[in-house]
Amino acid sequence: MIRAIIFDFNGVIADDETPHLHCFQQALAEHDLALTKEDYYDTYLGMDERTCAAALLTTRDGACDRDLLRTIMERKATLFRAYTALHKPALFPGVVEFVKQAGSRYRLAIATGGRREQIDQALRGTAIERDFAVIVSAEDVARGKPDPAIYHAALTRLNAADPRPPLITAAQCLVIEDSLAGIRSAKAAGMRVLALATTYPPESLTEADLVLPNVEGLRPESIEPLLSSGRPPEPSGHRPP
Repeated sequence: MIRAIIFDFNGVIADDETPHLHCFQQALAEHDLALTKEDYYDTYLGMDERTCAAALLTTRDGACDRDLLRTIMERKATLFRAYTALHKPALFPGVVEFVKQAGSRYRLAIATGGRREQIDQALRGTAIERDFAVIVSAEDVARGKPDPAIYHAALTRLNAADPRPPLITAAQCLVIEDSLAGIRSAKAAGMRVLALATTYPPESLTEADLVLPNVEGLRPESIEPLLSSGRPPEPSGHRPP
């Protein structure tokens, strides 16, 4: 039984993966580190930026200089802040409707490797600005995805925010993700995963319990039957032979 839904943010709620990557690439390039789009999504599996930058520094230098890592991440945040001041990230089609419907049935949280200020900025003024009981961001955990720390933290905070005995267990959480690193993070935390093919093709997300193209038209009450069958819903208008 699902009692909570935990959303990744970038690529799941906000359609902002491309500008995030471009700003990250620029911050890395200023310190002679190169990262292609292919490497980020294939070699690094969509890791959160801090984990990815640490891996790049370790590969180049033999170790990760924590001060340099911090400098890179601050620079990336500055670049993205400047970008979003002119271009507010859009929410994916269907997200507002899905979140509103899900909130009447489940506890809702966000667990993302992005910064809290970026999440707040993207949600500000939207219809779902206040729909999440818990938001866990990069500043809240020492290790990013694919480590399960962020999903453990989200569950702990959900249970602490508004205790409703019995406490929610990991097995009662559904995570919605868009990357392999995120899927592995949630799975390592003992949670089921719905993957959305908004960033990766469906065939790259098969470690999830269920893969859908997006949440547009998805009704929360249909999730558990879909998870049980492991099959996506039939297209609208389909009639079995």
